[in-house]
Amino acid sequence: MSEDGKRSYRSDLRAAQAQRTRAQIVAAAAELFAGNGYAATTIDAIAAAAGVSRKTVFTSVGGKVELLKLAYDQAVAGDDEPMPLRERAVVKALEAEPDAARMLAGFAAMVTGIQGRTATLHVALAGAAESEPEARVLLDHLEQQRLSAMRRPATLLRRLGALRDGLSVSTAADILWLHNDPLLYHRLVHQRQWTPAQFQDWLTRALQTQLLR
Repeated sequence: MSEDGKRSYRSDLRAAQAQRTRAQIVAAAAELFAGNGYAATTIDAIAAAAGVSRKTVFTSVGGKVELLKLAYDQAVAGDDEPMPLRERAVVKALEAEPDAARMLAGFAAMVTGIQGRTATLHVALAGAAESEPEARVLLDHLEQQRLSAMRRPATLLRRLGALRDGLSVSTAADILWLHNDPLLYHRLVHQRQWTPAQFQDWLTRALQTQLLR
């Protein structure tokens, strides 16, 4: 192997190790935030759970807000692949569905899966936002991002001619946004002990009833 080849090989190994370390840290942070809340989770606890130093946590990811944001983003996607949710196959399939009722059933299934992964992290973030300005900025950003994303399915329903008479795209997006709130999943599944299947069935029926002709 040439010297250049050796350097490239070592560089690839270092990059792979850095990615594994980052994944360990984010996974440890997500578990602690979900189990203990934001305030009770310290960088030292995250470092210990990930098996790295405190310095490594900061150099690999950052502080608590950065850790929570990355954990949240990965929970939404279900993995750490750098592909936005809107470009994934599940969303593409929903956008191609010509039947509005089936589209909303698929949407409810997707939301149930996402909320199952994000609800506890969202609760931690909402709690942190009460006293942490950076967490408040992150929460507000995620809320606005979620609302903006709901305009797409609302617009598709309008193009299908499926929205209830008198229901605007903006109002339909608001209804989708409300029902896509992780705190709703948290209250019904975690607090009221609904099963995810019950939640999905209820969400499907609620959206079909409120949005469709």
